[in-house]
Amino acid sequence: MNEINHKTVFVLDHTPYFGISCESPIDCDFIKSKIPVPPISKSLWTCAVEASVEYCRIAYDLFPVGKLIRFVVSDTAAHIVNTWNTGTQTLTHILNAMTMVGVPPRQTQASDYSVIHGLRAAIEALAEPTEFQKEQILAHSKNDSFKLVNRGRVICITSARDDASMKSLEDIFRTVLVQQNTIAGHKDYIGIDQCHLVIINLYPANMESMVSNRALIDISPILMSEIHSNKANSISNKLTNLILPHFDLASTTVTGIPMKEEQNASSSANYDVEIFHGRTAHSVFLGTELVLPHSLKEGSDYETVTLKWCTPRSCGSSEMQPCLAQCRVTPVDVTSRPSSCLINFLLSGRSVLLEMPKKSGGKITSHLLSAHGGEIFIHSLNTARSCLEDPPSITEGGGGRVTDYRIKDFGVLMQQHRLVPLKPMPERQPDENMLKMRTKLARNSRYWPLTLGRTVLYNIRHFVEPILLLTQKPELTEEEKMMCLKSIYNLSKLEERQETIAMPNMGHRLKGNKKEEQYRLLWSELETVVNYNGTSPSHKAIVSCIRECRRMYPNADGNDPHDKAHGTEGNVTDAHRASVIRATTDSPMSPPHSMSCSSAGGGSSGSGGAVVPAESSSSSAAVTLGSGNASASGVVGLLGARAASSSGSSKKSHGGSGSRSLFDVLATTERTISQKRIDFSGRLCTPSGQVAKLYSHLGAKDADSSQGRPADVK
Repeated sequence: MNEINHKTVFVLDHTPYFGISCESPIDCDFIKSKIPVPPISKSLWTCAVEASVEYCRIAYDLFPVGKLIRFVVSDTAAHIVNTWNTGTQTLTHILNAMTMVGVPPRQTQASDYSVIHGLRAAIEALAEPTEFQKEQILAHSKNDSFKLVNRGRVICITSARDDASMKSLEDIFRTVLVQQNTIAGHKDYIGIDQCHLVIINLYPANMESMVSNRALIDISPILMSEIHSNKANSISNKLTNLILPHFDLASTTVTGIPMKEEQNASSSANYDVEIFHGRTAHSVFLGTELVLPHSLKEGSDYETVTLKWCTPRSCGSSEMQPCLAQCRVTPVDVTSRPSSCLINFLLSGRSVLLEMPKKSGGKITSHLLSAHGGEIFIHSLNTARSCLEDPPSITEGGGGRVTDYRIKDFGVLMQQHRLVPLKPMPERQPDENMLKMRTKLARNSRYWPLTLGRTVLYNIRHFVEPILLLTQKPELTEEEKMMCLKSIYNLSKLEERQETIAMPNMGHRLKGNKKEEQYRLLWSELETVVNYNGTSPSHKAIVSCIRECRRMYPNADGNDPHDKAHGTEGNVTDAHRASVIRATTDSPMSPPHSMSCSSAGGGSSGSGGAVVPAESSSSSAAVTLGSGNASASGVVGLLGARAASSSGSSKKSHGGSGSRSLFDVLATTERTISQKRIDFSGRLCTPSGQVAKLYSHLGAKDADSSQGRPADVK
């Protein structure tokens, strides 16, 4: 609202009460004399006029056009000081008019002195269109959908007895505002869409006010109000504080300005000068490595940014620097000698660089003070790579010397989410497809590492390519789900063989380089990606399969994250893990494990296999691995157990049964492949049903050596 608002009306109380002294004596250096000089102090009226005129000066300096300020003086009637005409929007016109108004009248018996007359005139002034608003109305006269937004601010400087009087003043203002909007159809007035009322209660310095300060609140949908109670000698600081949020301004204090002393021209001292400018000069640096050194202004309620003076330069075309923003500048204390020296120095054609500290240490020139056409501006310099230079390579981006950005993957991501215009149809909502694409993009980019050095999954994507591509679909077919499960089992097989993940040498910034740590990060990333891609039953089945594979390999601290997250009881987890380990590591001749037998609930395990208990408590189905020469891989046994668990089938695998399970098919395939290899020669020479013996001649050699060395043959 502040940047759109361009109307401000000052209502100054001109009642007899404002003619009293503010009780703040002025320090005057008079020549010592025997005649005592009584203390001299300003009246409440003088304090109010000086502060409001200074407010007006700052606004006119920073906004030569666009911001309009009117003055209304209220006593027995409302006296209009100036209009919205730009010819009366000058300090000279306002001060001359105030001179004609004069000081408040002395105390009289008349009872019609009131500030309400001025408030009524202020509301009428807000309803009067300015020259700019008249042009807008005329330009859009044929456009029925055009609506002119009229906002304004009223700053009333008065004095009240207590909070009840202030409340009554607000109620009267709201009533008059509503009445004014009822006649908005008049040719000379327009409606007021929103009004900001600022009431400043003024009282002498030796008194205590019964009026409380109140922050900005909404009185009605079109009126918001705030109350400030101040001593007369501090009214100037209060209006200086208020002008910052009113016009979106910021404060900068230039420190370390070297200036020669008046008494001794050969010596110099450092001074500070505070300036006001648009907030954009500071806000453009948000999110960078620059630190804005904020500090609370002494004696005020606002913050100022402290910048250090650098060696001044001439403002030549060869030394111009690219800037992010530029704003007009005005000094806060325009009458002080340091401010006057700085302004004259800049107007002479010199420019000054200002330093700002960095987060990483050191300083950097962040701003430039320079004059253009008789007006002084502050420039926010571009501290990053200049836009005038050649565009940087993508491998030399904001991360420094980073060369492993996922450029190809980003190109694929853009192609997958390309938008094309569609012919509008009555049955289709205008933004329906746009919302769908936003949802899809948010889902597919929720986890997307920028560099290859911070991911394991996308470095070995040739192992998990079906999972990354197929799980991006909202729904998966049964065949696609089986392809994803097959990829997961192949990855689990690599982990069981303890094979090292082939990672390109790109300076990975991962937590660890061990195989266990890499696999742990790989499973974690894979589960995260599938979880984010969809919530269909197929996606949930794939996530469950990934978690089953992760259960075999806990974290580095020995804890199983899946058990913690899902509250699985320890006995079931331990039994399942023991059975899985035995199914993938034990040989066909290994004896049964105690935990395996006990957890199976009485199930037997012969010399030719191990029993894997199912996850579901509602089914006691078990998968028995083949014995003897059926050298099925441990991964095949694990695959059969997990497939039976994930599918939820209650069928049991019995030898000789008519139906063949997924485990039987894979076990037969693995057995066929294994039979193609040349078997162990000892097993080939051993009769069927007997155990082949390693190093069968070892005993005979030992017996021969015990008989001693035979005699030499002559």
